[in-house]
Amino acid sequence: MTQRAPDSSPAGNPGPRSHLVPDGGAAPNPLPAWRVLDMSQAISGPYAARILSDLGADVVRVEGPRTDITDLFGVVAGGRAGLYAQMNAGKRNVGIDLAAAGAAALVRRLAAQADVLIQNFRPGVMDRLGLGYDRLSAANPRLVMVSVSGFGATGPDIGRRALAPVIHAESGLLARQAELDDRAPADLPVALADTMTGLHVAIAVLAALHQRAVTGQGQHIGLSMLGAVAASDDHAHAAIDGSTEPYSSRGTIWQAPGGPILIAAPPKHAWAMLSRRGLISDPAPPGSDFAAKVTLRQRAIQDWMHSFADRRSLITELDNAGVAWADLRDTADVFADGAHSVPLPGGDRRVVAMPYDFSAASATVRRGVARRGEHNAQTLAEWLGLTGEQVATLTASGVLLTS
Repeated sequence: MTQRAPDSSPAGNPGPRSHLVPDGGAAPNPLPAWRVLDMSQAISGPYAARILSDLGADVVRVEGPRTDITDLFGVVAGGRAGLYAQMNAGKRNVGIDLAAAGAAALVRRLAAQADVLIQNFRPGVMDRLGLGYDRLSAANPRLVMVSVSGFGATGPDIGRRALAPVIHAESGLLARQAELDDRAPADLPVALADTMTGLHVAIAVLAALHQRAVTGQGQHIGLSMLGAVAASDDHAHAAIDGSTEPYSSRGTIWQAPGGPILIAAPPKHAWAMLSRRGLISDPAPPGSDFAAKVTLRQRAIQDWMHSFADRRSLITELDNAGVAWADLRDTADVFADGAHSVPLPGGDRRVVAMPYDFSAASATVRRGVARRGEHNAQTLAEWLGLTGEQVATLTASGVLLTS
């Protein structure tokens, strides 16, 4: 196979795109300004697109007339709720009513100029709209398209609506948590299935674009939320191996001077670490059964914690012994000093920063949180060469939407 020189241009746009330099003359973004069409909703797809945007991609969110579920959660600033801002900061926004006559044709024109398209409609919806991969790739063979679903594109669950709590339950996470805690099942306090899926989407996109630089061809990527959680589950090996023993790598919370403290190990492993280092002796008499040993050893760990005059002395002992520990902090404490958040251009709010600390590049939000249709004219002029009059006509016909 003949190798091609890497470039990031879609059909009709020859030549590589530059790596963007953020405002202030900082280091360039690590990614070229790949054009990403974000047609996804909620968290899984938008989170992946937000990552790509912070890394340098030109991400355009296509927003319909219905309110995205993320715009219902959090403090409203600049017309957008907090969760929506976290998922969509830095993106441009084009408002399109996909039910309007001519809307699908406009999206096809945008996709013909895109490097990447991310969507998480239920399987079959994009095909019914005339926006399936076969049709889009015929006009733009270099397009990388990612279709996110709850349970995959085949099988009995293909049409089910899948938000994060559904996948938390179906993946076994909630049953395992209930078993370990000996309580009724309850959902997780974070949309773990969504963010896990978003990370896998971003990885898959980067891999496909890398392959495209060699082959010149795009491809379609199917990715299910259930599969993403299964692939990210560090306990999955126990189920695959047929183990029926309750398995946990969770930390254990103990009472200590100054308040609770977490040891990054289940009780039996915490006991092994502390006893192996000679910090605690075994209180279980010879011949004790397993249940008695567990009870006595846990009580011994708790008594050892309380044997210290103050918290600092305990922490020093744990550090010296190489034991990982943690205070139980409120989430707000993490962002109190601003270290893990960034101000948006415009200054109306801060959002969580992506965790990438490059030595020769910059990854950060380059624009604020857009209103629906805020970048209709700008994007359609840059991507499609449309005039203001043409944009006005599309708006009057109901194809384009504005706030």
